[in-house]
Amino acid sequence: MPKTSHAAGLHRASLEKLHDLDAALELMYYGWRGMTLLADEYLAKRGLSRPHHRILYVVARRPDIAIGSLIEILGISKQALNRPLNLLLERKLLTSKRSPEQHRSKLLRLTQAGHRIEQRASDHERKVMRDAFDRVGAPGAAAWMAVMETIADNN
Repeated sequence: MPKTSHAAGLHRASLEKLHDLDAALELMYYGWRGMTLLADEYLAKRGLSRPHHRILYVVARRPDIAIGSLIEILGISKQALNRPLNLLLERKLLTSKRSPEQHRSKLLRLTQAGHRIEQRASDHERKVMRDAFDRVGAPGAAAWMAVMETIADNN
């Protein structure tokens, strides 16, 4: 019998399949939720959510990123970025400074507190990924990476 998720009171297998790829779609939805569950709980205790973590994640890997570049990487609008970005700046998890080359551009960088929160939230997700990859072995992990790479290339 397949393992099921009890998230939101539904067993993963309890949804009616309307298309032959529905099982794969459900695994994507439930898999994402399973991967981010502990990270989201950790963030919620700090008054933060998934959009805040996405911003912190990108800025951690691109210090001094321009806001326009952050918008492009996240694939969101300026309006969608505004509220979570302002909260991160207010809480001093990010700093913002003017670009010396382009005075109209602001550059973002994580503070020490921002680094700590980003790392802890991402550590929860990395643990889930590591445990799953360990269970399926190198061939399963490589296959997952190939599928995700192909899907990500649709961007």
